[in-house]
Parts: sequence; C-alpha cells; structure tokens
Amino acid sequence: MSSTRVGIPVPVVQTSVAKRRGGLLEQYFYFLMALLIPAIVVLGFSTTINQNLIHPAIPRPFILYVHAVVFSGWLLFFLIQSALVRTHNVKWHRATGWFGAAFGALIPIVGTATAIAMAHFNIDHLHREHVESFLMIPLWDMVAFTGAFALAIYWRQKPEYHRRLVLIATCALTAAAFGRFPPSVLNPNFFYAGVDLLIILGACRDWIVAKKVHSVYLYALPILVIGQTAVIYTINHQLSYWLRIAHAILG
Repeated sequence: MSSTRVGIPVPVVQTSVAKRRGGLLEQYFYFLMALLIPAIVVLGFSTTINQNLIHPAIPRPFILYVHAVVFSGWLLFFLIQSALVRTHNVKWHRATGWFGAAFGALIPIVGTATAIAMAHFNIDHLHREHVESFLMIPLWDMVAFTGAFALAIYWRQKPEYHRRLVLIATCALTAAAFGRFPPSVLNPNFFYAGVDLLIILGACRDWIVAKKVHSVYLYALPILVIGQTAVIYTINHQLSYWLRIAHAILG
C-alpha cells in the first residue's frame, strides 16, 4: 500500500517509520540528553577525580569540593526537570523553576571562584607553567553558561526557546570533562568539539522533527564556536593581552 505526494508514490510503511522516529525524538530527546551529559562528565572526570579530588597528594582548596557539589547538583536538577516534562508534570517543573534559577546563578559565581583559586594553587603548590593562559578556558565556559542561562530565564514563558537555551548552557559545562578525555580519544586542542557536537545533536533533532533548525541554535552555535576558537588561539599563541588580564585577575 502506498500514498502519493506530488504524483510520487510514498510507501506508507516508510512514512509511518519516519513519523515514529520523529515522535520519539520529540518526546524523549531532552530527557536522553539529560542522561547523556552526566555520563560524559563521569567518563571525563573518572581519569582524574581520584588523584585530584578524592585522594590528592596535596590537599586541594575547599572551593573545589563546593564546585563539585554545585555542578553535580545542577546536572541532577537538569535531569529531574527533564523527567518532569517527560512525565507531563509541567506544574511541578514550573514550581521548581525559580529554585533552578537561583541554583543556576551559583554556577558562574562558584565556577569563577574555583578557577581563580585553582590557578593560584597550580602556581603556588604544583609550580605549573602557563597557568595564566589556561585560566581563560574556565572563565569562557562561565561566560557561555551565563549567557545562555540568562536568556533561558528571560524567555521562560517561551518553552521552545527556554529548553534549548537550558540545554546549551548545560552543554557548556561539559568542556572540562571533554578536556580530560585521553588524547587517543579526543585531541586536546579540539575538546570544545565535544561541546559543539552535543549542541549539534539538538539541531539535528529539530531538523528530523520539524524539518528546520530553531533560531536559538542558528545564533548560539556560531557565537560559541567563535568564542571557543578565540580561546584556543589565545592560549596556543600566548597572546599578551590575555596574559595582562590574567595577571590582573590573579593579583
């Protein structure tokens, strides 16, 4: 059996399969992403968490443990919110929204404080080189998260904007995990590609479901890529403008 469209036969079976695939992505995509992102974070940090957090040779600053709790809590909250929407508990999703807004506001505060504290630690205790340059990575990640998260709060009454921006903000937090992947798995110079790939999955979902990519991705992804490229270029070339800024930040 077949149907026709503009005179061209289209098998009903294939059309039904395509609709079913789009329906599954429409219903489960954000919940699946809420599972995938923590899995990536666990995988990335599994290679360093023991020596850097659980059993460090030199005690780490307390803010690092606060950072771990706050960022893990955000991933858990993102998962719970996605599950509430998936199970049609939208009322609960909205009721806990302002808690999420307050929680999300902690991310750039704690993230920036941790980045600065760990930069001092790496210089004073581990005597690492180029710490000032690498400070740009966590600070840019906080800028990326804050921008997307602030817009998500601003457009909280527009679900199609809100959920994509929350996803982008959460994806921005995975940079540190991708940066800890073994070089044999992911080239250290291209760890931001992992972040971008997660966002591209969202764009692909839109294309499959609606045959078009939402404007949030069309604007956000190029901005992120430009910023990421600037960060990597600045670090690799040790550009003086950033070294002066980093020295000022670190005192």
